[in-house]
Amino acid sequence: MKTALTIAGSDSSGGAGIQADIKTMTVSGVYAMSAITALTAQNTTGVQGIFEVSPDFLKQQIDAVFTDIEPDAVKIGMLSSESLIKVIAERLSFYKAKNVVVDPVMVSTSGAKLLKESAILELKNNLLPIAALVTPNIPEAEVLTGRKIYKEKDMETAAIDIYETYGCRVLCKGGHSLCDANDVFCDETGIHWFRGKRIENTNTHGTGCTLSSAIAANLAKGNSMIESIEKAKEYLLGALSAMLDLGKGSGPLHHGYIIEK
Repeated sequence: MKTALTIAGSDSSGGAGIQADIKTMTVSGVYAMSAITALTAQNTTGVQGIFEVSPDFLKQQIDAVFTDIEPDAVKIGMLSSESLIKVIAERLSFYKAKNVVVDPVMVSTSGAKLLKESAILELKNNLLPIAALVTPNIPEAEVLTGRKIYKEKDMETAAIDIYETYGCRVLCKGGHSLCDANDVFCDETGIHWFRGKRIENTNTHGTGCTLSSAIAANLAKGNSMIESIEKAKEYLLGALSAMLDLGKGSGPLHHGYIIEK
């Protein structure tokens, strides 16, 4: 059985982070493992608290996985500090990790930066260069490039800039603010658009986590990057279309819609 490791924060409400990643990887047909960067007290209405693990304990978690069940892919999500990013980059380089997918959780829904400048610099210099794919949304792509994105052409320019600067393939996500569900991909062959269908569903908690985890799971199974993104977008479409409605705020997706009886 193919395996995948998620390195991310825990979401106590189960809609995003480690919980969403494990659900997604499992229904995608791979064995899921985790290394937790932070515990959060959160639900569909917001985050009430964050408890970050120490760099040494994160290192122990990653070492425990790689020295026993080597992952066929790695998904990286919430990274709250420079020291944790440094540990992840060093350990993944040491183990020559395959199929590393980075979901750069850098900007909140309200537009506030979630990482200090020193942490963003560490991510840029040491983590992105070892990634197979980075999946920024528009605000995150703006942070990575230092330029504003207003239209599709700007998304293409940003994707090319990130690819050429950091050497990793890029999936710049349009989201609801621009291009609906249309995402632009850039690799050594150039630009490729993944056109999607917009679903009128306000329950979108964990969409970024879910997409990146599904991509990692499909890469672990030996699919090409293009195939992995296509399959991941198809899965995300189904999880949104299931119209699960839980909680008082922006609720979670239905990760298990495929196996529901």
